[in-house]
Amino acid sequence: MSDSHIFWRTAATAALFALTGCASQNSVRPYPAQTPNAQYANGTTGPVGYNSHVPDFATRNFEPFNRQDVAAIALREWRMFGAPVSDDDPEDRPEPTDPALKPERIPGLWQRIGEYWWIGQDPYETEAGWTGKTDANGTRFEAVHDGRYAWSAAFISYVMRVAGANDRFPYSPNHATYINAAASGQSSGVSAHDPGSYTPKIGDLICVGRGRSKTVTFSMLPTSYGFPAHCGIVAAVNQNDQPFGHELSIVGGNVDDAVSLTHVPTDANGRIADGSGHSYDSRYPWCVVLEVRYDADQEPDSGM
Repeated sequence: MSDSHIFWRTAATAALFALTGCASQNSVRPYPAQTPNAQYANGTTGPVGYNSHVPDFATRNFEPFNRQDVAAIALREWRMFGAPVSDDDPEDRPEPTDPALKPERIPGLWQRIGEYWWIGQDPYETEAGWTGKTDANGTRFEAVHDGRYAWSAAFISYVMRVAGANDRFPYSPNHATYINAAASGQSSGVSAHDPGSYTPKIGDLICVGRGRSKTVTFSMLPTSYGFPAHCGIVAAVNQNDQPFGHELSIVGGNVDDAVSLTHVPTDANGRIADGSGHSYDSRYPWCVVLEVRYDADQEPDSGM
C-alpha cells in the first residue's frame, strides 16, 4: 500500500474520531431548499431561488449538514486525483511544461472540475459552464490561460453544496467573496476568526491571500474589494507527524492543478498562528479561519 493511501485512510479515521458531540437527525425537507442566486464581493447576496444543479439529497438535507460529511467529501475528491500531497513551498514548484501533465486537463478529471463549477456555482453564472479545460461555450482554452479559470473556490463551493450547506454558505468563484461575507457578519453560516485566537476544527476553512495580497491580515478584513486568495478545508486536526510535528491537514482545489492535501504547522494547542496573528507556516501567511456553522459534528449513524 502506498504512503498516500496509508495517509488518506489515517486522515479519514482521524477526521471521524476527532469529532466530538452527538448529532441529532433533522427531518428531511419536503422540498428542495432555496439559496441566493448571486453572491457579491462585498458580502451581500442576490434574490433566492431553487438551484436545479444541486442534488436532491443535498438540498433536502437527507442528513444534517455536518463536519464529517464535508471532510469525507473533500477527501474523496482528493483520492480521485491520486491523493497528491503538496507540502513544498509553492514558490519552488515549477509549472508543468506539457499541458498533458496537468491533472485538471486529463480525461476524467477535466469533467470532474466541470462538476465543481456546475454544482458549486449559481446556474445563471457564466462560470457554471466551465470545465478544467473549456469555457462555457465548450471552447478549449490554452494551458497558459488556466489562471483565468482558477477553480479552487469552485471546489470549496461544490463540497459545501453537496454536503447540504444550502443557504449557510456564500458560494462564489472567488474566495474573497466568502471571506468578506464572514468578516462583515453578512453570512448567516460562516464566521471569521483571527488565526491567533481560534483553533480550527474539522470542516472549517483556513485562508491566505495570494500574490500581492499575501499582505492581507485579519485586521484588514473585510476588504472593500475582492482580492486573490486561497482556502482549504480542514480534514484532520491534532496530528503529530512529519513534516511539521504538530500539524493539521487541509484539502484544497487547484493546488498543483489538482485536489491536493497540504499539512499545516500548528502549535501544541492546534492553532496556526501565534497570539499576534503571525502564521507558523513559512509558506503561507494565513490571514483568517472561517468557522462554518454546522447542524452536527457527524452523521447521526456515522455512516453505519
